This record gives sequence, C-alpha cells and structure tokens, in this order.
Amino acid sequence: MAGNSQRRGAVRKSNKKPAVGSGGRVRRGLEGKGPTPKAVDRPYHKAHKKRAQSERAAAAQPKRKGGSSDAEWVVGRNAVIEALQAEIPVSALYVAEGAERDGRLREAFRLAADARISLLEVTRAELDRMTGVSGHQGLAARVPPYDYAHADDLLVRADELGEPPLVVALDSVTDPRNLGAVVRSAAGFGAHGVVIPERRAAGITAAAWKTSAGAAARIPVAQVVNLVRQLKAYQEAGCVVVGLDAAGDLALPELDSTDLDLASGPLVLVVGSEGKGLGRLVRETCDHLVSIPMANQLESLNAGVAASVALYAIARARA
Repeated sequence: MAGNSQRRGAVRKSNKKPAVGSGGRVRRGLEGKGPTPKAVDRPYHKAHKKRAQSERAAAAQPKRKGGSSDAEWVVGRNAVIEALQAEIPVSALYVAEGAERDGRLREAFRLAADARISLLEVTRAELDRMTGVSGHQGLAARVPPYDYAHADDLLVRADELGEPPLVVALDSVTDPRNLGAVVRSAAGFGAHGVVIPERRAAGITAAAWKTSAGAAARIPVAQVVNLVRQLKAYQEAGCVVVGLDAAGDLALPELDSTDLDLASGPLVLVVGSEGKGLGRLVRETCDHLVSIPMANQLESLNAGVAASVALYAIARARA
C-alpha cells in the first residue's frame, strides 16, 4: 500500500549519521579566493609573459660593476666608429630603437658587418641603464675585459723565441693613452711583454686599446699585485732591472757600452708615472737608474715617449 513505511524497502537505511548544520563546508565554498591578482602576476596573462621576457633579456645583458675589470662601453657615434676603425675587440654593437639613421650610424653598421660584430637593438632606456650614461647618441659598443697574462709567461715567451728577455714595467702610470703608447712601442721594438700594477694604475681599457693601434692583441700585458715583488722575482730569474730616472747614474747610450753591455742581456725596463716618476721602493729595487740626455733644460718626457726612446736605444744595441 502506498505510504506504508513499514513495507520492505520503503525506507533507505544507512550507517552514516546525518550532518549537523553545514559543517563549515558551505561557508568555505562561499568565502571566495580573495582579490583578483594583478595582470603581471597571472601566469597565463600576456603582461606576465612580457615581464618574464624582459627579465630574461636583462639577465643576458652584461652587468656593470663599478671599479671592476668587467666589460666597458664606448659610447657616442664618433667614438664607436673610431674604436671599430682601430680594431678594438668589440663584442657587440648596441643601437637604440628609433635612433636617427645618419651617415655615421650607417658607417658604424658597415664596419660592424665587415668585422662580423653582433648588432643588437634595444630601447633607449635600456641603453641608458647598460652604459650608465644618457649621452650615447643612440649607439654604444661593448668591449670585453682584457685577458691579462701572468708575469712569468713573459719570460717563457722570450725563451720560446730563443731571445734574451726584454720586459717593460710601468710604475703607477695612470693615463691609459700612455699605457697604450708603451704597449705599441714595446711591440714595435721587440719587447716580450708589459707589466703593470693592479692598483693605482691604468689598465687595458678602450682608450688604451685605441692608442696601442691594436698592439695590445699582439703582445701580452700582465697585471701584478706588487710590482716591487715582481721586479725582485725577475732579478732572481737573471734579469737586470733598469729604471728610467732623470737623476740616473747612467745615461741611456751607456747601456750598450763595452763595460756594461746591459742592453743585450735579460733586461727589465721600468718607467715611472707621469708626475712623480719612479716610486721610492721601485727606485731602490732597480739595479741601475738610467737617464735620457735632454737639451734646453727640459725636465722630462711623458711616460709613453720616454719608454719609446729607451726601447729604440735598446733595440739598436741588440741589433
């Protein structure tokens, strides 16, 4: 009979106890998920993908560290063209988006293409950030850090060539153009390398590369922590250390006199800084101090010219 709850199967039996109230389940379902995330925080939004792409591009760009030996920048259209013409080892050329395509920019593009240098287009703000300057005229060249040699490698190079070592050491020369001139003269007059201190001295920068006219790629340059210690190491290896000094006990032509004959043996030529010359400890370490005879009471020559004159005299004596 309908409605008879006593009939078999009319009432479903279960071991589960009835739930008391909502049990919190309904309340949790009504709470929601909080405020909508920003577009850049949503993984599938184009704003998030664009930010991730920018971060990857920034990570791939060279980071500038003040006072380090990291890659440096040549900025400005004329400066970049001169760097490319001087065959400075530029690793990449950067041009700002929307930069005016004038004759200088086209010339830079042509030189970069001839040298197979990468050309990258970035925003002007990004170029400002990478170079650290805003007056780049929409063009900059990245120069990688110079790969310095070990000071002992210079003697090894001389031994491999079967020649008596000739090394040029610079004591606190701070002008990169003087350094470039010395490197160029050292390469031209048969020296086996140049030694410079790590601190308070110019390094192989873009300016030094340019002045050396590419010679920095043909002759090793070594950096040392302590120049005096390295000079003593050269002395222990059998080299005579000669310093250029206006008050020297020898004149430059006397290096190849019959009594001394210093020029033809293993020799380290030390050139002092532009203003103060040789430091006290460096001067005391030298075996001989040599002066360049001057006329008209001219006090001294700059470091680049003095090194060139001395290297020429040594090359003539060795010939």
